[in-house]
Amino acid sequence: MYVATLLSSPATPRLESATVEALRNAWGGGAAIWLNPGIAAEFTLDTLPGNQWQVWEEMQVLGIDLAIQPAAGRRKRMLLADMDSTMIGQECIDELADEAGVGAYVAGITARAMNGELEFEEALRERVALLKGLESGVIAKVLAERISFTPGGRELIATMKANGGYAALVSGGFTAFTGHVAQALGFDEHRANTLHMADGLLAGTVAEPILGREAKVRALEEISARLGITAGDVMAVGDGANDLGMLGRAGAGVALHAKPAVAAQCDLRINHGDLTALLYLQGYSVDEFVNM
Repeated sequence: MYVATLLSSPATPRLESATVEALRNAWGGGAAIWLNPGIAAEFTLDTLPGNQWQVWEEMQVLGIDLAIQPAAGRRKRMLLADMDSTMIGQECIDELADEAGVGAYVAGITARAMNGELEFEEALRERVALLKGLESGVIAKVLAERISFTPGGRELIATMKANGGYAALVSGGFTAFTGHVAQALGFDEHRANTLHMADGLLAGTVAEPILGREAKVRALEEISARLGITAGDVMAVGDGANDLGMLGRAGAGVALHAKPAVAAQCDLRINHGDLTALLYLQGYSVDEFVNM
């Protein structure tokens, strides 16, 4: 048994009953259940439709995300989330680089690394080196003035935790940012890279070994083992190439507004919805959301 979920952006609801019913009838699905009128609906399927991705493309044109997954075990016991461009709307290293006067150059490297065109660890070393001499106080300034939380993050974490879940933030970015974000959003723990500092200035280096793609997979395995759950009990979310390992390993790997090369390798793709989409994918209705 499978579940098909249709979603649109909560900011611009576009999901109409006619669209849901037409697809349900075409695929011979069960009765449509509205998780949030105009925003999210689902129905069951006995088998996977052969034209899933053709329909997915058609839905994308309408501003609607479509996901199909096994019905059993949809509600996960752990959230493993990337930070930059996932839980927050920015890439922290790009914002620091902008303060250092090399923003455009570093942003270009970041984009290529996140799309899998560059080796992550070496690209991070190169970008951090360009921050050498930047006052450490700039980090607090960036956090206060440049960082915004992705809509739905607080509800996602609070709802999963209220239902016995655990939330871990695992980033290829820096602990100077993950500590703040984890506390603000309600994560249970966080892991990231550590920037070296000396005399109140960024040293231009980062602690080794660098937390990259494989380290995120290890985090998934270590934390789930500690909690006594399996990888199948985990929902992972990310947007970059360094997230692909954990997205593929988790029971539900969600590519959220991901780079094209990343989304192409994931079955669960959210391009229009916000982080509450991850709750709808688990079958939560808006009435079940917990607000922090």
